[in-house]
Amino acid sequence: MAVVLVADDDACIRHLICTVLKSAGHRCFEAANGLEAVALFRSNRDSVDLVITDLTMPVMDGREVIARIRETRSAVPVICMSGYTDCPMPPGVHPLPKPFTAPRLLKIIAEILQ
Repeated sequence: MAVVLVADDDACIRHLICTVLKSAGHRCFEAANGLEAVALFRSNRDSVDLVITDLTMPVMDGREVIARIRETRSAVPVICMSGYTDCPMPPGVHPLPKPFTAPRLLKIIAEILQ
């Protein structure tokens, strides 16, 4: 299956997403903020298949995370989560409005990784 980097400052959401992913056979790296996400990605750039990031986080927001990750590996697919539906998404990301269900999350991941 896939290796997924999950970045969200809400530990409960981050843990829930990783639990869902692991139950579906995926591996996860977890980051509590954008700076951590970029560091984890750069340390594992060749093994991460997909990035899931929150749009609004402390230290470094999702837009900056996406920009820095794309400097390292431009083609990595990114799912961008947000509870703010009026927030414009960065170009080239797959939007995932919060709240979402586990089946919805797994469906979008399957579509992206096909």
